[in-house]
Order: sequence, then C-alpha cells, then structure tokens
Amino acid sequence: MFAELLQPDSLLPEELDLYLADGWFRMGQSIFTTNFLRFHDHFYSAIWLRIDLFSFEITNTQKKLLKQNARFRVEIQPAVLKTEQEELFLPDTEKTSLFETSPSLSHLLFDNGRGNIYNTYEINIYDQSRLIAGGFFDLGATSAAGINCYYDPEYKKYSLGKFLMFLKMDFCRERGFEFFYPGYFAPGYSMFDYKLDLAKSALQYLDLTTQFWNPVSEIASYSIPVEVMTEKLQKLSLILKENDFEHSFLYYDFFDAGLVSYLSGMGLMEFPVFIYCLKTDANIYNPIVVYDVRDNLYHLVLSSCMYETEKRKTLINHYSSHLLKVEKDLFANESAEIMAAVILQSIRKQQTV
Repeated sequence: MFAELLQPDSLLPEELDLYLADGWFRMGQSIFTTNFLRFHDHFYSAIWLRIDLFSFEITNTQKKLLKQNARFRVEIQPAVLKTEQEELFLPDTEKTSLFETSPSLSHLLFDNGRGNIYNTYEINIYDQSRLIAGGFFDLGATSAAGINCYYDPEYKKYSLGKFLMFLKMDFCRERGFEFFYPGYFAPGYSMFDYKLDLAKSALQYLDLTTQFWNPVSEIASYSIPVEVMTEKLQKLSLILKENDFEHSFLYYDFFDAGLVSYLSGMGLMEFPVFIYCLKTDANIYNPIVVYDVRDNLYHLVLSSCMYETEKRKTLINHYSSHLLKVEKDLFANESAEIMAAVILQSIRKQQTV
C-alpha cells in the first residue's frame, strides 16, 4: 500500500517501533503511511527519515544552540495539554509550526478528546515564566517519533525549532533509545529540508523499493519514486504516440484517498501518475497502465470508477472526476516496448469500435 490509515484502539510501545520502522507515522489518534505528496499542484515523493541515536554526535551548530539558549528553562515530561500551550500554538500557527498546521493541539494530538493510545511526552521552553516554545513526541520501546514543534515568533532568532528537535533527540539518546523518527522530507520541496541537517552522520532514509534503511549520504544516487514513475510512463507514452495510439498521460489527484478514514481499506488506486489507454468511460472497466517502483514493472490493469467526485474542473493532464479502483492486473513487464506492443495488439482495435 502506498497510502493507508489505521485506527487502532490501542498501541503497544513495541508495535509503534515496528510501524515507525516500516514508514508509518502518527495522525491524531490514527497511524498512517504515505509515499507521495501534493503541494501547489505538484507531485512529490515522501522519503521517510530516521536518526540512529547510537551513532548520533552533537554538531558544532547544536553546541552553539545549547550555549545560546542556556538561559532558557526546559521542561520535558508526560504530555498534559495546558491552556498556555494552546494559546502559543494558535497565533500564526502557519508560520510557527514546523509540521502541517492544525486548528489546535487538542485536534492535532488527541482528535479533540478521543483519548491517547500513544505514550506522548511534551517539551516546553520558558523565558523565566513565559512559555516561548513547545513540542510533542511519542515514545515506543526503543524508538521515538517527533510529532510537532511550535514557538513564539518574537524568539525566531534563537532557532527554537531546531533547538526543540535536538532536545528531543538528546532526551531519547540519554535513555538508550535506538532511533528517532522526524517524519519525511520531499525531494524538490524545500519546506522539509531542515530535517536533513538534524544529524547528517546518523541520518537514514527508507528505500521504497527494497524497504531497507540506508545512510542519507547515499540519497544523491537514489531514484526518487515519483520521478521514476513519470519518466517510465512518459517513455511508454512516446512509443504509443509514435504508433498513433490515442491515450492520455495523467496525474491522479486522489492517489492518497486511502488516508480518508471511511475510504481506507477499499483498495482504491494509489498511483499518482498513469496512462489511460482509452477514452474515459465511467460505466465500464477502463484499461490503464501504471509503473510500480516496488517491482520495477509496467502493469496493464483494469480500473473501475468507484465514486464521482465534486471536483469537475481540473488542471490539464490531471484526473479528478472519479475515485478509481484497480480491479484486475492483466499484464506486467519491465520493458516499455513490450508493454506498448501488448497495448497496440490487444486494445487498439477497441478504439475503432
């Protein structure tokens, strides 16, 4: 599954460790995974990160932060949400939060009072009696996940976001934890790039194809999944064009529909880009082609239109009129030429009907 949401009633620390190691993360009182993102109508890959705390070493920058912020008082304790935290989080949240915005901390962490299946800790930074920054993180058995950081914009020069991340990692390292998970970054989208500087020598990324964690120093040679999918399908599209085969190269706006609770588990299509082999017909199974980076194969599949959406106006080369479901895998091959030949032989005659 490229995108999935689960809503467990309980979660043991050891279970959280396993989820984090597989590229999952907290969302309220749920837990989710995703491998693709969309920002400003562009598609990106979500590359999950973790820090090996056994090999983590304090950098010179972090030493300077410690010295610069030594006058502030730091509290780390089991999370008990307080009014002063909500008040600091709410003003100008979009500018001060390092993660996605939420209307409140209660909504972000506890789904507005659902309870808490996680072992959540809070970190608060005070300038005398004034709360100037805070954040939350979850503890597993040997791993921890950083959930969010927020700070008073008047204290921006103190780099409190980075300071909070370091304090969380240091807290976990001192208690013998093995890994700290800061979430994902998205190559080509700079908002999350700060995570790459947290602990370069100890930072790892999860390879979607192999499911192995590799040193982030190797990321330069890593083939970004959404880029590979796009390149492979464009190659196939070019061959089809050369053979005058009518088709559509499309970005799928609802690739992450599985993250909606009532749609999770329905087997909806999760590929962010695909080729429509015929004209769209919501009343029949439609042949489409996707490229799966997990097996490095083109797949010719039959898709059905599950639900008509309200999003009728769409961008050029985007598909958003229906939620799609893959019904059957017809043929798979690593070669664009062979896949094109199969399409031309088995489907082309339908275009003249």
